[in-house]
Amino acid sequence: MHDERRRIEERVERVHNQRIKPAIYAATVPFEVEAWQAPGEPVPFAEAAAAAYEPFAMDTPWGPPWGTTWFRMRGQVPAEWAGKRVEAVIDLGFVGDWPGSQAEALVHRTDGTPLKAVNPLNQYVPIGNPATGGESIDYLVEAASNPDILANDFAGPTPLGDVLTAGDRPLYTFRRADIAVLDEQVWHLDLDLQVLRELMVHLGEHEPRRHEIMHALDRAMDALDLDDISGSAAAVREVLAPVLARPAHASAHTISGVGHAHIDSAWLWPIRETKRKTSRTFSNVTSLAEEYDDFIFACSQAQQYEWVRDNYPQVWARIQESVKKGQWAPVGGMWVESDGNLPGGEAIARQLVHGKRFFIEHFGIETKGVWLPDSFGYNAAYPQLAKLAGNEWFLTQKISWNQTNKFPHHTFWWEGIDGTRIFTHFPPVDTYNARFSGEEMDRAVRNYAEKGGGSRSLAPFGWGDGGGGPTREIMERARRLADLEGSPKVVVEHPDAFFAKARAEYPDAPVWVGELYLELHRATYTTQARTKQGNRRSEHKLREAELWATTAALHAPGYAYPYDKLDRLWKTVLLHQFHDILPGSSIAWVHREAEAEYARVAGELEALTAQAVAALGGGDARVFNTSPYARAEVVRTPEGAPAYVEVPASGSAPLAGPAAAELPQPVTVAGRILDNGLVRVQVAEDGTLSSVYDLRSSREVLADPGNLLRLHTDLPNYWDAWDIDKHYKNRYTDLLEPDAVTVVEEDPLVGAIRVTRSFGKGSTITQTITLRAGSPRIDFETDIDWHEAEKILKAAFPVDVRAPHSSAEIQFGHIQRPTHTNTSWEAARFEVSGHRWVHIGEPGYGVAVINDSTYGHDVSRTVREDGGTTTTVALSLVRAPRVPDPEADQGRHRFTYALLPGASIEDAVAEGYALNLPLRVADAAGAPEPVVSVAGDGITVEAVKLADDESGDVVVRLYESRGGRATGALRTGFPLAGAQITDLLERPLEPATVGADGAVDVVLRPFQILTLRLERAATGR
Repeated sequence: MHDERRRIEERVERVHNQRIKPAIYAATVPFEVEAWQAPGEPVPFAEAAAAAYEPFAMDTPWGPPWGTTWFRMRGQVPAEWAGKRVEAVIDLGFVGDWPGSQAEALVHRTDGTPLKAVNPLNQYVPIGNPATGGESIDYLVEAASNPDILANDFAGPTPLGDVLTAGDRPLYTFRRADIAVLDEQVWHLDLDLQVLRELMVHLGEHEPRRHEIMHALDRAMDALDLDDISGSAAAVREVLAPVLARPAHASAHTISGVGHAHIDSAWLWPIRETKRKTSRTFSNVTSLAEEYDDFIFACSQAQQYEWVRDNYPQVWARIQESVKKGQWAPVGGMWVESDGNLPGGEAIARQLVHGKRFFIEHFGIETKGVWLPDSFGYNAAYPQLAKLAGNEWFLTQKISWNQTNKFPHHTFWWEGIDGTRIFTHFPPVDTYNARFSGEEMDRAVRNYAEKGGGSRSLAPFGWGDGGGGPTREIMERARRLADLEGSPKVVVEHPDAFFAKARAEYPDAPVWVGELYLELHRATYTTQARTKQGNRRSEHKLREAELWATTAALHAPGYAYPYDKLDRLWKTVLLHQFHDILPGSSIAWVHREAEAEYARVAGELEALTAQAVAALGGGDARVFNTSPYARAEVVRTPEGAPAYVEVPASGSAPLAGPAAAELPQPVTVAGRILDNGLVRVQVAEDGTLSSVYDLRSSREVLADPGNLLRLHTDLPNYWDAWDIDKHYKNRYTDLLEPDAVTVVEEDPLVGAIRVTRSFGKGSTITQTITLRAGSPRIDFETDIDWHEAEKILKAAFPVDVRAPHSSAEIQFGHIQRPTHTNTSWEAARFEVSGHRWVHIGEPGYGVAVINDSTYGHDVSRTVREDGGTTTTVALSLVRAPRVPDPEADQGRHRFTYALLPGASIEDAVAEGYALNLPLRVADAAGAPEPVVSVAGDGITVEAVKLADDESGDVVVRLYESRGGRATGALRTGFPLAGAQITDLLERPLEPATVGADGAVDVVLRPFQILTLRLERAATGR
């Protein structure tokens, strides 16, 4: 039997590939082709249409890397083809079968109307079905010669990732530009054979259905006339019809298919190319919708819709029409499919706000779910944020990539740090680029973890990453698999419909509590450090600009709140949080542009903040505190001298500061020892910290040298920019030979010691270790000139604390992670992410490590010979991967991290804000009251702004930050007329309670996020 099966399989495979597929197009005539190479960046259609074209022959090389070649194609449908299905067939010289990372093109009529795109798996453009015969065809084809960065399977670096280094050698050879007749019977036969062959292969050897299909295929080959494929195709299909008509079992798993085209907003191509990718894919999708009434396409990322709206109005109009027909489903409700770990809490809130509002405004649709199939892990604040934005479900599949542990669920309730749950699904097909192959259908059924509880799963189908989307072949597969014995049933439907059915049949699905940690791609917390720093600083500068613009709008006559500018700047920052930009996994071009954009954003926000502060009126120098916590600390005057100031939360104070009698104990510098009466810091000859003694608690903080800079070899098994593999720990060099250790500041308010080091391939590190009066925080202001390759630099703090877990700040709270490795789940978390701080502690004492721009870290513990436990926090500072950007992280890096001895969680929260929101010194006439002030431990204000509807209402977002319950009151610096609790979109949910004293009552559960909309009472202004 085995030999017979093999004979039939080999027979069918050869005939299918060598005879049937080549016969799909029955007759062809070539186009007459001319070409024009656009100079530099892409040009508008009108410019291309007016260009001078030259004759172009097939089999001619074309297309320098990142270039655009316009082809004019002219031809006529032969009269004798009347009544036949006629198409244009274009092969630009496609390589392989991945549409989004090579040559692709958009075909236009000569009036500029986009028709459809062509790519390796979608090479046709409809001409007539049926054709009338004699039609004249005149196309202008915008062809992009994008390089295939994956050509070497990420085996080594390539200069093709930036137009500045890619060169100009043509990449492709044009193979075909024909007018052709599609033989529909042969085409359908091809699809019949594909579906049945794949089903047969994946059925068990002992299943009768497998043998039924096998013999039917054998009979079909007997019925095929090899000399007349077209003439015998219908008869062959009749032989196969009975096995295709046999219905699925009543208990068969149901797969809800939804068309999808994952388009990375940047990755192995720059943002400018993504704008064109959207037009190509969306043209294909709307064309497919015209052909298949049962087709439904789910599309996320409001940013991409906006690009199409602004650059391709005809495609935008087709999208709007498809939405009205119910064939196009806006999903996700986010500005882009952002990274799931690195954006700040307020940034994720704004992702949801801007995305949801776009779809409401332009389509009248409020999306119901978060659609994030490809981000690299998901923070534990997501369930609450999603629900506060009005979402009911969450979808991803990336956790299926786990290296160590298979995630135990596909359909489940995900519970966040505050207790909020959201219904969540991971497609067991394990891809967001499904094509309904036999392998995928088999995998979806075998994988599905909820057998016996649920009976359905979702499959996003269509080619993706670089776009492409669903094809008619995939739709035909779906139709054949709708009700076919041996296969799961396939129904094409809206994702909302799937989630409603899945929840209805399985309301008591299992619960997963906490973060969705991806056991892969851990280096994305560190790679491309300047991109990450740009994001962090942009988020905090946006907070600062909004707060002081709100203050000026309330207190400065004539000042106009900059709604439009802030909206535009927020969207720029949100775009760059896309899951291949912020994580550092894109080509050099993307990160070069990201750094430039962050610099522009910083400049604009600095100007907006300065304008708001200036609007308050000139006068004496004042200190402005954007942090939600009151601060008493040392700042620099405009002349550079240190000054001690006390500033209220979200308010200002005179630069003059308190009287001398109220100043804290001065800093003393003795050799390499800094002492401010709170902590005593001793720097060793090798530049590490030999001691940090907490004078308040009379205990040594360090168990071993602190701020140990360790250079590890860092060559992961795959995916250089993405991964850090556990073996990196096995080989390292400790940087213990400084060039100099020098005292650089001795002042009663500030003491500082500078350590400089040279190492490796010409790299240098300069660190200024600073202790200020009145604060136990020890800052490490770091300047690195980095020239290493395939290395990672870490800064370790071994602390004499027996910490059973670490606490790392995440969005709107923090998460605890065990410091032991009892299970494979814990061991897999050898590199984790956090935001502004990491805290470790034992009862009665804790230590925090704070940063202003890094995210990756690890926490480990060892037992010493004396029986004590050392818990080590090691920050990941900078990496040096070479793929896909061979120059990743090379050059200058400036950032600050800090050690905070004797810290509680509350201290870590406050100092995290302080380090990331430096006090601002500026001239101002008076001291307007803070817009809001909050009384109540654990209540932290995250954002203060004017309402987006330009009503003049003030919106305040706050949260409980300790992990416990909080009760307090919020007072306003303006007359209050009323207060509402709202969702993230600032829509009222219920009235807030306002006491007799005019304060708003605030009662929060652990980590609860609360948005308040505050109406101002009428005044004379």
